[in-house]
Amino acid sequence: MQPLATVLCTSGLAIEAKIARAAGFSAVIRAGDREDTAALVETAAAQTNFLVSFGIAGGLAPELAAGTVIVSGEVVSEQQRWANRSPHKEQVSRFASSIGAIEGLVFGAGSILATQTEKKRAWAATRALIVDLESEIVARTATALGIPFVVLRTVADTARRNLPPASLIPLDANGKPYMSKVFAEVLRRPSQLPEMIGLAQETRIALSALIGPARALRGLVAAAEARHGFFHMA
Repeated sequence: MQPLATVLCTSGLAIEAKIARAAGFSAVIRAGDREDTAALVETAAAQTNFLVSFGIAGGLAPELAAGTVIVSGEVVSEQQRWANRSPHKEQVSRFASSIGAIEGLVFGAGSILATQTEKKRAWAATRALIVDLESEIVARTATALGIPFVVLRTVADTARRNLPPASLIPLDANGKPYMSKVFAEVLRRPSQLPEMIGLAQETRIALSALIGPARALRGLVAAAEARHGFFHMA
């Protein structure tokens, strides 16, 4: 499948980027240093006219279950807020409605929110539905370039989930876990194993739930390219 040159997906996990590419999108992936991630996205974004923050996320809204699909054209950080303007704002809303997703604010965090307490605090402060580490970079870059963006993510760890220490071990630069370090951490503190199993189950649900929306977005953009309508920058 030929990737859509006009659309760039940004993800933090290798498996997220794999799903995006399977749906026909170009994708950049970078885990770890945020400045490196921002530089990579800015360089790649110069060749596109639409950015997507794509993948799984942490739930902040208490009612959201694992696998819930979230679509947003609005991102807030601790210091700033970014939003699409018309007509792109309405186009994002129509897309969310067309796939049965929940539309709402996304919190772009500078670090992982690992505990229920941190998630509850972020929810109270922002009323954002979900949190991730790439959406702030995507929204900021798109706004600086004058192009639209969308967040397309599914809930993995819910607001009720505390992330065990083994899950917080940094990924490599290509978005893959250091499995030897993860196993060593679980062996060192085996009490976290039930939380790791629960998190793995939620993550599988979230990743599976990404596939259909990714294909839907690909089809929508492909049709738009043919008629020069959807997300077209005049």
